[in-house]
Amino acid sequence: MRRLRLAPLRGTARTDRQFSTEIDGLDIHFLHARSLRAEAFPLILTHGWPGSVIEFLDALQPLTDAGFHCVVPSLPGYGFSGKPAAPGWGVERIARAWATLMARLGYDRYGAQGSDWGTSVSASLGQQDPQHVAGIHLMPPLVPPLAGTRVAGGEQRADEAGYSTQQRTRPQTIGYSLTDSPAGLAAWITEKVGSWTDPRSEITRDAMLDNIMLYWLPRAGASSARLYWESLSDVDRWLEGPLEKRDTVHAPAGCSIFPYELQRPSRVEAEQRFTDIRYWNEPELGGHFAAWEQPELFVAEVTAFFSLVR
Repeated sequence: MRRLRLAPLRGTARTDRQFSTEIDGLDIHFLHARSLRAEAFPLILTHGWPGSVIEFLDALQPLTDAGFHCVVPSLPGYGFSGKPAAPGWGVERIARAWATLMARLGYDRYGAQGSDWGTSVSASLGQQDPQHVAGIHLMPPLVPPLAGTRVAGGEQRADEAGYSTQQRTRPQTIGYSLTDSPAGLAAWITEKVGSWTDPRSEITRDAMLDNIMLYWLPRAGASSARLYWESLSDVDRWLEGPLEKRDTVHAPAGCSIFPYELQRPSRVEAEQRFTDIRYWNEPELGGHFAAWEQPELFVAEVTAFFSLVR
């Protein structure tokens, strides 16, 4: 495991602790913010697209103060993690890598938290590493509608789905432009962040630029898009059904449904797939990037759930 000599990331006093470790042949970059509390509980927090570890920076200090050791990895192909050179790095393999990472750090019992792709990775962790995962906190759970009813939580508008179709079917094509034009990359990312954020939230220009730079500097436009090619068909099944037996998640789950989230299922809908929901809440503020938009609310939600299972 190598400690990276990078400039401290903006937003919290403890994220100068950046590391890289090789797992399954791929370098994985991660932040490691440890609490000073003796009884601290480990968490692995996973971002999605078009986000990065930047999403969690303002939440790390309050999380460590609340008694959590925080591990925040960059997804394969994102940020300073390595870029997969062959197919196969989908959600399930990433979850296995996260289990290896937590074991390597000496965490025998831990929680998993995620949004966007992190929701799917955290759910898969709960399936694959039940001996060590105490619970999973999802923003939101991905589930289909009840039979004969509407789409769970409201269907994503057709004019919002073009990016995912492109990245799912031709990630390399869009990738050339995203690694060639900083203006194009900024537009590709910023438009989605703006569309999926609660208008009452504020993401500063500096924070937005920090996030964009974690795509631009490592040339991650194409490599990050490939996760859609790998795993979006699974996400479609979870959202549209019918579910398969292998989709069921028995790990203790907490679910926070923010008002400007893309999918907003009901608890009854979520119980089709998640059999042990211990916590359910619908905060009044926040969107798809809750940790980034409303760090205090995010920390409160994480703390409320993991107090039940830690």
